[in-house]
Amino acid sequence: MSRIDETRSFIPVGIAVLTVSDTRTLENDKSGDTLAARIAEAGHELKARAIVTDDKDKIAAQVREWTLDPEIDVVITTGGTGFTGRDVTPEALEPLFEKRMDGFSEVFHRISYDKIGTSTIQSRATGGVANATFIFVLPGSPGACKDAWDGILKAQLDYRHMPCNFIEIMPRLDEHLKRGASSQK
Repeated sequence: MSRIDETRSFIPVGIAVLTVSDTRTLENDKSGDTLAARIAEAGHELKARAIVTDDKDKIAAQVREWTLDPEIDVVITTGGTGFTGRDVTPEALEPLFEKRMDGFSEVFHRISYDKIGTSTIQSRATGGVANATFIFVLPGSPGACKDAWDGILKAQLDYRHMPCNFIEIMPRLDEHLKRGASSQK
């Protein structure tokens, strides 16, 4: 099972939080507040936070902009993962992924199943990597945000977490681009 290696130093990363909603504002965004509090509590830096409507182009544009910001290592979105006509976050962001993270969705659903049973199938939570930035697409409920952070992200975004974690592979996320660029010279 996993453990924290106290001989390693904690390495904070820059995280952006995007709430996808037609109705929420910063004043009533409980899911965004939940993520922001947990990010700070863990020792990471909240580099950006925004709310956009359930619009594929707006969602993709905001996340694409953040993946190009060298201070942002991780983007977490909340909202828009259901099945209704306005739920378009996976459709907006999966085309940006250079690599999909199928295991994120699977583990998220396993954790969620223990709390809400078969209702977990109503979420299309997903994850991937774009522009050397991790992207996690979460449901819009504070409970789902807690489950994803507490059950997956807190550990994987901690360099001390063993046997492995996201932080230690961050420097190599864009090596395929570097190889491609050097072979074209």
